[in-house]
Amino acid sequence: VFDEGVAFRYEFPPQPGFQRMIITNELTEFNLDIHAKSWSMPAFTLARSETDYEERAIFNLTGSRQTPFTAELPSGKIISIHEAALINYGSMTLGLNKIGRLEANITPLSDGMKAYLTLPFETPWRVIMVADSAVQLTKNKMILSLNQSPRMNFDWVEPIKFLGIWWAMYVGEWTWAEGKKHGASTGHAKQYLDWCLKLGISGLLIEGWNNGWSGEWSMNGKFTDYLHPVADFNMEEVSEKSREYNIELIAQHETVGQIDNYERQLESAFSYLVSNGIHYVKTGYTGSKMLIHGKQEYHHSQTGVIHYQKTVELAARYQIMLDIHEPIKGTGIERTYPNILTREGAKGQEYEGGKIKLNHATILPFTRMLCGAFDYTPGIFDLKNPAKRVYTTLARQLAYYVVFYSGMQMLADRPEMYEKQPTVFEFLQKVPVNWQTTIPLLGKIGEYYVVARQDRNSSDWYVAGVTNEDSRRVNLNMEFLEEGIKYTAYIYRDAEASDYRENPLDIEVEKRVIEKDDFLDIWLAAGGGFAVRLVKGY
Repeated sequence: VFDEGVAFRYEFPPQPGFQRMIITNELTEFNLDIHAKSWSMPAFTLARSETDYEERAIFNLTGSRQTPFTAELPSGKIISIHEAALINYGSMTLGLNKIGRLEANITPLSDGMKAYLTLPFETPWRVIMVADSAVQLTKNKMILSLNQSPRMNFDWVEPIKFLGIWWAMYVGEWTWAEGKKHGASTGHAKQYLDWCLKLGISGLLIEGWNNGWSGEWSMNGKFTDYLHPVADFNMEEVSEKSREYNIELIAQHETVGQIDNYERQLESAFSYLVSNGIHYVKTGYTGSKMLIHGKQEYHHSQTGVIHYQKTVELAARYQIMLDIHEPIKGTGIERTYPNILTREGAKGQEYEGGKIKLNHATILPFTRMLCGAFDYTPGIFDLKNPAKRVYTTLARQLAYYVVFYSGMQMLADRPEMYEKQPTVFEFLQKVPVNWQTTIPLLGKIGEYYVVARQDRNSSDWYVAGVTNEDSRRVNLNMEFLEEGIKYTAYIYRDAEASDYRENPLDIEVEKRVIEKDDFLDIWLAAGGGFAVRLVKGY
C-alpha cells in the first residue's frame, strides 16, 4: 500500500506434486462506478498501441481495453489501473463483464492459453493509482517502485538527443530502400554527422542501413540481415567519422515482427554494432503480430513479453541502450534495466498528416506517460509541407520536449529546417533530456497540460504546456523557483495570430526577468503550446 495507491499480485509457491502449470484465465476484477468517465485504447487491434484514446463512460465500454486505464469517478477522484514488473506473463487488458465490473483479460497465446509457468512464480503487480486530481495523478511513481533495483552496473547509460535520417523519407525526399534516393547512404550519413557537429547535437539515427529494406520491406522480415550493410553504406567509414566528431550513432533494427529471424542473429548483431562503436539501437516490430517459434503471436502475449525481455537483458550485457518501437507497454522494467531509455507504445508524430487528434497530446500525460518514457519524435519545424502536413503550432513542437519525457529525444526534422530558425532552434539545443525534478502544474484530461522540470545537470528550469483544439490562457505560479533568486526567462509562445491550420509558424520569443513570487501569463493558440527556459541570473 502506497500513499497514492495500492498494488497486489499472486504468488505460486513450490508444490509437492508438480512444477509446472498452465494459466487458462485470470479472474481479477476491478469494481469501479460504471458512470465514471474513462480514457483508454482498444486492445487486440491491428495497430497494436497506435490507436486513438477514447473517452467513454465505463458502462459504455466495448471489447478489451489497454492499460493504463484512467478514470474520473463521479466524486472527482482519479484512478488509473495498470500493471508493474511484467515478466514472463501475458499483458493485462480490461473488459466490462456482465455484472458491470472491469475484468482482467490476459493477452492470449496462439493456442488460447494465457501463460505457461514453472513454479515458483509471481504474476506482475496489478496496480491501482489513486489521486485527488488529474494533475496529481501524473506525479505517481508506483510503477517504478514496484520493480527491482538494478542488479548490475549501469554507469555507462547516457540519455541522448539525436538527429535522424528519417523524416526526409516521410516527406518523400529519400527512401528507406536502396536506389537513387536512398537515405542511409555513406554520403548522407556523413552530411548528417556534419550537421550534428554544426548544430551541437550528440547523436544520429540511421534507418535503412542494412539489407532488408528493398522492395516491399514490410514483407522482408524473414530475410532481413542485421550483420551486413547495404552496398552504398560503409559502416566502418561512417563510424570512424562519428568517433572523430564524438557523435554517437544509433542503428535501426526493424524486425517487421519476424522474431525467429531476429533472435537467430541477435547476439551477433549486437556484437557487430559494438565493434563499430555503436551503443544505441532503435528496435522496431511493425506488423499486427509476431512470428515466434513458427507461430503468429500478439506482441503483448507471454512469448512477446519474453522476447522483449531477452533483447533488454542481452543489450545490457553489450552495454547497448534501447529505443523500442512497437514495444511491449512500459511496466517500470527500466528501473531494473536503465538501458531502456525510451519506447513508443502510442501514436507519435509519424501519424501527423491527418491521423492524429489535437487532444491526443493532452490525454497522454494522464495515460500513456504513467508507464514511462515515450519517443514521440518531436521537433518538426516544416509544418506546412504538403507531403506530411503537421497540424500543430511551432511553439507546440518545442513544448513536446518538456511535456513528453524521453531518455532519447529525437530532433525529427531535416537539419536545414533548424538552420532557417536559429532563434527558435536554440531552445532545442538547450533543452535537456535528463531531469532532476518534475512538478506538474496544471491539467485537465483531454484539454490541456502544463509541467515544470529541472535539469539534472544544472539549476535551469523548463516549463511547457499544450492545449487541444481550443485556445486558452494559463496563469502560472512560479513558486517552485528558488527564493530570492532572479531568473532570466526565455519564453517561446504562440503569437496572437497563431493557428495550427492557417498560421502555424507564427511564434513570439521573449526574454524577461522572473522571480519566485511572479506569475507567468501565457496564451496558447488552438493546437498550440509554449515552452520556457529559466536560467539563474539576469
